[in-house]
Order: sequence, then structure tokens, then C-alpha cells
Amino acid sequence: MGETGGTALFGGTFDPIHNAHIEIARAAADRFDLAKILFVPAANPPHKPGGATALYEDRVRMAELACAVDPRFEVSRIEEGEARSYSILTIEKLQAGGVNPLSFLIGADAFAEIRTWYRWQDVLKSVEFIVVTRPGAVTRPGASWEIPPGARVHELAGLHLPVSSSDIRRQLVEGASRVAVPQPVLDYIREHGVYRSQPA
Repeated sequence: MGETGGTALFGGTFDPIHNAHIEIARAAADRFDLAKILFVPAANPPHKPGGATALYEDRVRMAELACAVDPRFEVSRIEEGEARSYSILTIEKLQAGGVNPLSFLIGADAFAEIRTWYRWQDVLKSVEFIVVTRPGAVTRPGASWEIPPGARVHELAGLHLPVSSSDIRRQLVEGASRVAVPQPVLDYIREHGVYRSQPA
């Protein structure tokens, strides 16, 4: 990485935010000496045609509850609104506001699709990437996918976190008593009935 003490942008639908998100953020902050992990819930994610299941306000509030466990974690509403949540526009807004150095915390599956992103070449030029890989996965050229030329990539490996938001939503709809989300998030979901009548 470049300078220490920077900020990592951690975007996603967070539908809902879960324990693996928190562990990934904590590991990235620890390993790369980051001062802040900025969680950015997407209002209208372009790569999810059906959008998010929970309302934006609920997803933001759940993220705020989950992020209270670490002073390095912060939730941003920078993508709030009806416009599509394109990463390059968020990056440019943050950098214009003085957020530097800025890195991008992302899962390997999402990074593998980066060439499909809006203005992806500009994204590569603007930030360094911290790519979260599954155990046994490799993010180097010659693997099942390649790092685009010019991308500055740092691998965050060794995390075994078999948790997905879709599985959690299904478990909640089925009435599971224990799911892999922070307790304040689970309390919020139950109190507000966030996923009670929605499809998994």
C-alpha cells in the first residue's frame, strides 16, 4: 500500500450487513494500517437489476448499528438518492472532498467483473484495491481471472467467511433464531420486520 492511515471504501448493498463484512473490514484495517473503513451502502446498485431487498434507510441503519463496534468504521450516505450507484462517481466525490489516500475494499468475485463497470479504467487509475480472496483462490495473472493492466492490487487472504446476505435473508424468512449478523442488527430486523414479508 501507499501511505498508512488512509481510508478504504467498502461498498455494497449490505442487505443485510453481516458478520463477515465486519471481519473483512477489521482485517483490512489491521493488515494495511488503515485509519478508516468507509462503509457505503448502494442506493441503486447497477449490477443488481432487482435492486436491494430492504429499503435504503433500513440498510444504512443496520450498517450504522454494526459499525458501532470499531471506531475505525464509518457509514456514508454518499450514494443516497435515485441515481445509479456507480463506483467511479463515489470515488470522485470522496476525493474531491479530500479523502486521500483512498483504497477500494472488494471481494474477488466482484473484482473479477471490473471490466464491466462504468468507466472502469478511471476506477483503476483512481484507487488501489484490497481484494478479499477465498482460501485457495489466487488473484494473479494465470488464475481463473486476471488483474487488468495498471491495477494496483493488494490481496487480503486467509479469511474463511462462508456467509452471504442471500442465505441470511432466506434464514430470516424461514424464522431462524440465530443468523450470522451482529446482535444489534438482528434486533433491528426483528423490531422493524425488515425481511418478514419479502422474498429471500
